[in-house]
Amino acid sequence: MDRQIEGYANRMEAYEASEDAGRNPTVAEGRATVGDVIASRFSRRGVLKGMLGSAAIAAVAGAGMEALLARSARAATAAFGFTEIAHGVDETHHVAPGYSADILIRWGDPVVKGAPAFDPMNQTADAQEMQFGYNNDFLGLVPLPLGSAGTDRALLVVNHEYTSEEVMHPTAKLPAEPVTMGKASHRVTRELAEIEMAAHGGSVIEVVREGGKWRVVADSPYNRRITPRSTEMVLTGPAAGHDRLKTEADPAGTRCIGMLNNCAGGMTPWGTWLSAEENFHGYFWGQLDESHAEHANYKRYGVPGNWYGWGAFFDRFDIAKEPNEANRYGWMVEIDPYDPVSTPKKRTALGRFKHEGGGVIVNKDGRAVVYMGDDERFDYLYRFVSAGTYNPNDRAANMDLLDEGTLSVARFDADGTVTWLPMVQGEGPLTAENGFASQADVVIEARRAGDLLGGTPMDRPEDVDVQPQTGRIYVMLTNNTRRKAEQVNAANPRAENAFGHIVEITAPDMDHAADRMPWEILVKCGDPSKPELGAMWNPATTGNGWFAAPDNCAVDHQGRLWVTTDQGSGWARTGTADGVWAMETDGALRGTGRMFFRVPVGAEMCGPCFTPDDTALFVAVQHPATDGVDKYAPFGRKSTFEDPATRWPDFKDGMPPRPSVVVITKNNAGVIGS
Repeated sequence: MDRQIEGYANRMEAYEASEDAGRNPTVAEGRATVGDVIASRFSRRGVLKGMLGSAAIAAVAGAGMEALLARSARAATAAFGFTEIAHGVDETHHVAPGYSADILIRWGDPVVKGAPAFDPMNQTADAQEMQFGYNNDFLGLVPLPLGSAGTDRALLVVNHEYTSEEVMHPTAKLPAEPVTMGKASHRVTRELAEIEMAAHGGSVIEVVREGGKWRVVADSPYNRRITPRSTEMVLTGPAAGHDRLKTEADPAGTRCIGMLNNCAGGMTPWGTWLSAEENFHGYFWGQLDESHAEHANYKRYGVPGNWYGWGAFFDRFDIAKEPNEANRYGWMVEIDPYDPVSTPKKRTALGRFKHEGGGVIVNKDGRAVVYMGDDERFDYLYRFVSAGTYNPNDRAANMDLLDEGTLSVARFDADGTVTWLPMVQGEGPLTAENGFASQADVVIEARRAGDLLGGTPMDRPEDVDVQPQTGRIYVMLTNNTRRKAEQVNAANPRAENAFGHIVEITAPDMDHAADRMPWEILVKCGDPSKPELGAMWNPATTGNGWFAAPDNCAVDHQGRLWVTTDQGSGWARTGTADGVWAMETDGALRGTGRMFFRVPVGAEMCGPCFTPDDTALFVAVQHPATDGVDKYAPFGRKSTFEDPATRWPDFKDGMPPRPSVVVITKNNAGVIGS
């Protein structure tokens, strides 16, 4: 079922190319990007909370001052005590000395009771719906039993983002004749398409720690698979029941089947899982006439993306046959992991876009706040503030808290503040005259609403997490290779930003509902030893401590920031595979990275989450053997099922590489990173 689009070898390479242009029309109109704003701030300030870029130090104070500051930073007290590992790339994973990294569960392993053993040569959709799905991304943990500390028994929730067919299916299973739509060609049958669907979605698995090691509880009544093949979901909030969500299969516009391309997400204080639908556009094919009412809306989101051949067999993925179906995806989905028969709910009040993170915090006034990124070049950062308040003593009262509230888009200003612009129908430009006749229209077309309100186009905002003790919000900005030189002044930042950066926002007086908040840059990523890259790190950062393409993040229960990366095939630019880095955010070491874990060649690092006592770190390794493996010298070609760049984690002949969840523990059972 290889998908060949204009010469790309796998789905994610095609995705990166398709997203490279960005679809925000305000950029072409000349609106300042976040890069322009950062440049303005750096040109005036040069110093960010005690953290200096090497180039800025040399320019302002000379090499002698730079050396002095480096010695001072190295002498400061670190929040992390582990010995970092080295940059590099090979066929397996690596973790810091004194730690163990054990495979917890792999693609195809049984999840629900009665699931068959994994047979890669004879996969079926029915079997896959009972087994662990493909390409695990976001991970979240809730304690068992409900309301307990949950240090030895918990439910792990997992997003299954997409499938990598080039290493997933035996070549003999692929049809000789592809199905085509436009320039996209898919070697797919209905049977293989259903296996793909069954491998998407999510998993809930019970995990337990025994004798210091974690394992999956087989046949647990909590274990569950959620898929776009068969799992019914409810649409709630302002868009539920709107005409733009109605289809032939669902004339009420309130129910749909499954979720698509679930990337990052978040966990709520009431113990539910927020699963973010990201690149939903890639699952649709077909054409809409330019006169169709949804044509402009779909163009803004890139629908149809033609990544998959599902539309050849299932009308709901063909926009010519079911033009409203794509409006039913691109939402934040709330799932109750404690109830395996509960119906997931797409919370439309949180807006429709290519959702990445879902950083949740209870504000000091009791309202729930969710911070979210829209993962595309030149798109926006959003915030949702609930109308109701969280009740810690009544879980049932919180279960629909995300159906009513205020969605806002972020505008970053050169004076160092973020202004949150409410996206409310009838206010400002969000009027019927501009196509927003109701709040449903606002949330369905959240991107266009953000355009009209003047949100700041960002460099692919991905995961967002909140440090509850300080009120800081960390935003991962992965990259933006399409920023033009004329958008950047001489001071900073970078044109063709291939390495990304991290923005830190602070809720003033711990008020996450404030209209305005101060912001800073924590680091500008890339190799600081190469001045031409414009990277900015604390001078104490070693040659292994810097990274590129920050993607997912987590704040542990000590309040420390951990960052994972997704360079795609771009890892060849840095010479190292993706991994987990510990990130200093305070004091003289602020802006220092330290490498903790590294993935095998061609893989992406996702999903960091910690047990409440911080003695176990769960991470997700997805699509091993795929990205950029032709640039891996020992291999030097594209991977296939029969000939992959690595057979991680099994390393058995005939067994393909398998996306897996890894659990990391300290050999002395201590706190991770201490």
